[in-house]
Amino acid sequence: MFGDLSAAGEGIFYIKFKRIFSRNLFLCPMQSLNFPEYSFRFKNSENKTLVFDVTRKKFVVLTPEEWVRLHVVQFLLQEKKYPKSLINVEKQLKLNHTTKRYDIVVFNNDGSIFLVVECKAPSVEISQMTFDQIARYNRALDAQYLMVTNGLEHYFCQMDFKHKRYIFLKEIPNYK
Repeated sequence: MFGDLSAAGEGIFYIKFKRIFSRNLFLCPMQSLNFPEYSFRFKNSENKTLVFDVTRKKFVVLTPEEWVRLHVVQFLLQEKKYPKSLINVEKQLKLNHTTKRYDIVVFNNDGSIFLVVECKAPSVEISQMTFDQIARYNRALDAQYLMVTNGLEHYFCQMDFKHKRYIFLKEIPNYK
């Protein structure tokens, strides 16, 4: 870890991080999520906390949804063993003449889409609207699997294209 972890109650943690070239400390409030513990690189810029995204290869503003998205990426890399080269984060998607952004896509080796992930902030309840959103995205993407998470609750589905439905699973498959 990059600093000292101290509980602030209600699942919120404050981590003190030392900047590499300075003795200044800054606090970064983050909610504990239902994922294994992962290490992240942080920096402070213009009074905003930034976190390094290994897939986009850049620092991004740390928001509650971004915190979830980064954990999902680490989950896919470390627990499910998907290669980083097959994972794509926050790209545009054209849907019915509108531009949307998906959170995470995992490709098969042949370039087809294996998994689409919809991430929400921990404060956002997963609802039918969330599943409707990812189903709309998947009409254009044709992924075999779907994942919906707010970092606290995770839902995994396999697509049944023949019957136009999704089948809930306990987990998504590991990389083969």
